[in-house]
Amino acid sequence: MIRWLLLVALAVPSLSSASWRRRPAQQRQPNTVNPMVRNMYNMYNVYGMLREDSNENAQEELDDVTPSNHTEYDFIVVGAGTAGAAVAARLSEVPDVSVLLIEAGPRENRLMEIPMVAAYLQFSDSINWNYKTQPSETSCLAMKNHQCKWPRGKVMGGCSVFNFMAATRGNRRDYNGWAAMGCDGWSFDEVLPYFMKLENFEVTDTPVEKGYHSTGGPVNIGSAPYRTPLATAFLGGAQELGYQIVDYDGKEQIGFSYLHSTVKDGERLSSNRAYLHPVKNRTNLILSRNSRVDKVLIDPSSKRAYGVLFIKRHEVIEVRAKKEVIVCAGAVNSPKLLMLSGIGPERHLYDLGIDLVQNLPGVGENLQDHLSYWNLNFLINETASIRSMELMYPTDITVDFAGDYMKTKKGPFSVTGGIEALGFVNVDELSSTETYPNIEILFAGLSAASDPLFHMLLGLSEEHYDATYRNMLGKESFMILTTLIAPKSRGRILLQSKRPEDDPEIYANYFSNKDDVRVFQKGIELSIQLSKTRAMQKFNATLSDNPILGCEHFVKGSDAYWDCAIRSFSSTLYHPAGTCKMGPVNDVMAVVDPRLRVIGIDGLRVADASIMPMIIAGHPNIPIMLIGEKLADMVKEDWDLLSNNQVRKNRSWDRMFARNRRS
Repeated sequence: MIRWLLLVALAVPSLSSASWRRRPAQQRQPNTVNPMVRNMYNMYNVYGMLREDSNENAQEELDDVTPSNHTEYDFIVVGAGTAGAAVAARLSEVPDVSVLLIEAGPRENRLMEIPMVAAYLQFSDSINWNYKTQPSETSCLAMKNHQCKWPRGKVMGGCSVFNFMAATRGNRRDYNGWAAMGCDGWSFDEVLPYFMKLENFEVTDTPVEKGYHSTGGPVNIGSAPYRTPLATAFLGGAQELGYQIVDYDGKEQIGFSYLHSTVKDGERLSSNRAYLHPVKNRTNLILSRNSRVDKVLIDPSSKRAYGVLFIKRHEVIEVRAKKEVIVCAGAVNSPKLLMLSGIGPERHLYDLGIDLVQNLPGVGENLQDHLSYWNLNFLINETASIRSMELMYPTDITVDFAGDYMKTKKGPFSVTGGIEALGFVNVDELSSTETYPNIEILFAGLSAASDPLFHMLLGLSEEHYDATYRNMLGKESFMILTTLIAPKSRGRILLQSKRPEDDPEIYANYFSNKDDVRVFQKGIELSIQLSKTRAMQKFNATLSDNPILGCEHFVKGSDAYWDCAIRSFSSTLYHPAGTCKMGPVNDVMAVVDPRLRVIGIDGLRVADASIMPMIIAGHPNIPIMLIGEKLADMVKEDWDLLSNNQVRKNRSWDRMFARNRRS
């Protein structure tokens, strides 16, 4: 914990130093203070914001309750993350049903709301499951032990608390594809009303297509109030190459845009803040935090789920569900929990000594993820980028970026993890705007050279970091993240043992389909082409040519070189999906049916990214909230909870959400 506090203090100086901020700018002399002393002082100041018993957010949070053993609730929701928060909030709209929401992690705090510190939150063991992929000889080659880090949220709001806040829906063909696979009710026309229901769209700096957006929903979608001139040049460069500036959540996705983000007034808006803060006074919604669910309880004769077993403060507690258990634990932990509960591949469970309840061979299979290439760093000859060291220790002593952000919620700290703009393209059909994208190009007004902690975030080996990045530290630079958003490779998740406290084994199988490397390379080449446009050359953008260990013997720019580079410096964009695949009941690899009911088990559903039969072509944060919204309606329909004017109540509740959002 202390180690992480030091890292956060390094990243976000003077975060809660009110006395420092109140001093006139001309009296501040940050560069005369011993850096070690200053950072220890900063650590002390942020400690109160990080403590679990801090009152910083207490008035806005649901109370933490420890249920008595064998207490009954109508619904039990496992996981208060991106989907679980939506599910619990929507189900508890019905006043005469009780909902128990169980979350493994602590409350969200003010530090987590600062967009720029998104990546640094991954350093906390208290809010991150800290998973890693299994060692590989074909991917993650620049990482320690050839393992890619897989941060997963363990906090109120889940991954929506430390993701990069990108608000995208994916492509209409994603959802039409699901429907074509037998997932009735999931076509684009059928899910669009849920996208519109959940959002409060406030983007004004990019095109907005009529009929695709709405206001009044719980999830605010806006833009960062700060932008580097590099981001504007990036979009200008895209236009030079013939691309349009588009509403990528409109009719067609191909094109470029400034980033739409889940932010409100310069702060992150997690699913916790969006869905749960406004309903903190509901007496029929009960929350148990810091509670790890180890097993779904299932009657082996009737094959009906009747409760869960969880651990809280070393106490084993069993609670009962009168109606249903809904698992929203994410693409890693949902299949893990099902397998621990006896639902999964028969042979795997037998080998681990777990009693089989339902043989579902698809549990843990079909793993998909978006990979990004993290080594396109471009040096520039102007002061135009975001440098973390400059944010920490401004060379101009009249500047206090952190203090100014705390007062105005503007400036560099309002940028969503450094990401400012993006584009969706199909590198095999560059001239078409009516096609399915296979590459996303993300623009960041900072780079690996901007941050001395970058290698720790990715888990780079010291040798690779020293060879590729060390001599770039502190220089003006930006990064283009080329991302494979239609991967053909598939992985799997297995249990390490039958002990719930043991991490699962994640076999990402990146590049097991070689076409992923080909598409990736074409995307990287297009990204480099963008850097050479007139708009970007106004900053003399120059790709860093530092060597990549293990790739030196290949001719730079050759197919063999890019194959080596891609397998070395590609890592997750934090979007695993597909491990509890939705499908028709006659699909042998389906885990849940189109109403998200676990096949063969009554009273048990799954609702999160794990149910996606095919990963969407975009960032899944908003689609996962949609899954939660749609699941809640299906549950209400199946239990006849939409009667007695409940539909009317729902609509008025949406308006209440809008009134209760913090302004």
